[in-house]
Amino acid sequence: MRKKWFSILLSALLVLSLAACAEKDSAANSSTTQPVDESGSVKTETSAADQLTVRFGDSGAPFTMYLEDNDTAAAIARHVGSADWRLPIYHYDDYDGWESFQYYDIPSRYEVPSAAETVTSEKAGEVYYSEPNRIVLFYHDAEISGEYTLVGRFDVTEEFTSAVENNPVLEGWGNKIIQISAGE
Repeated sequence: MRKKWFSILLSALLVLSLAACAEKDSAANSSTTQPVDESGSVKTETSAADQLTVRFGDSGAPFTMYLEDNDTAAAIARHVGSADWRLPIYHYDDYDGWESFQYYDIPSRYEVPSAAETVTSEKAGEVYYSEPNRIVLFYHDAEISGEYTLVGRFDVTEEFTSAVENNPVLEGWGNKIIQISAGE
């Protein structure tokens, strides 16, 4: 009888061991297979878009803003992904260096984290976030000191600079606007 119980116990332990190994292999193999980009880096499903589409004016040509890999840019992309933004360009020619940049106020209902650093040299095409809820676009190189978080960049071309500088004032608004939408 003892041999019979010993055989049953040994068989049960063997079955449990095999089941545990199979479960471990299954868990390792069932981990989500994630897509890989051209460079071999894993893309995550929860990552925000890596670019946004921006138009200057109501019907301007689209320009691509390439986003930085940080929490501020991810939050902006997430908010824009839920509802396109139409942001007014307010009076900004009181600021030193105004001919190099424009700023657009984001509605306060959108929470955007900031990791601001002192920036003293901006390149044309750089886009920053500045508290409280403001996007700052430099369309010419500039030497301006401020607390900013880099969120993206545009490829600077003559068409881009012209679109920014010649953005028309919208009737009924009394100011210019930009439209920001999820990347196309």
